[in-house]
Parts: sequence; structure tokens; C-alpha cells
Amino acid sequence: MTGGANLSVTDMRRAARHPVDYPVIVEHFEHGDLKLHVSNLSAHGFMVDDAHQLARGDRIIIRLPVVGRIEAYVIWTRDTRAGFQFERIIRLDDFIAIIDELQPNPRLRRPR
Repeated sequence: MTGGANLSVTDMRRAARHPVDYPVIVEHFEHGDLKLHVSNLSAHGFMVDDAHQLARGDRIIIRLPVVGRIEAYVIWTRDTRAGFQFERIIRLDDFIAIIDELQPNPRLRRPR
């Protein structure tokens, strides 16, 4: 039996990404608690820019405003960056509330 992510959404990298500056402590299933910096966010996933200990397929649990704890999987890594996909898509109204909280500057928000 193989470990790692079994994801149903194949390629959502074209989804609208919103720039954020969100330091967070995530729960990694092997490394324990990790400090990460989320630099952009979409309803499908997010990117961190300090992914030194992460590899493709790693699972973490992140706590976000509004939705709380949500599991995510590393989809790609490059240099010190990593892209994650959420285990489930965040509902649009919840996602808008998250962006409003994490990116209070309306000039940096993407048009809706």
C-alpha cells in the first residue's frame, strides 16, 4: 500500500491566487510542528516560501482563520518554495472571509 496523497483535483495552479503574509505553525505528520510562511493562497491550496524540510506528498495540518484546521498535501517543491493542495476546496464565502482577514489592504486583493 502506498503512502502519500491521493488527490482528486489534478491541476488547480491556474486558480486565482491572493498574496498574503501569513506566518503559521503547521502540524507535520513526521516532523511535528513546523514554522512556515504562507505567501499566497487560493480556495484550492497555498504556497510557502520556506519549505526546507518538505517533500512532494508530505501531509500537514494548517490552521486558517474562518475554516480552522484543514489538511493539505505538498504537490510540488522548487528551491525553498512548496505548493500545497487542500484536502477539500474551501467554500467561496469562507475563502473571501479568509482573504479579508489575511489581506486587509484592498489594493492587494484580486478583483472579485
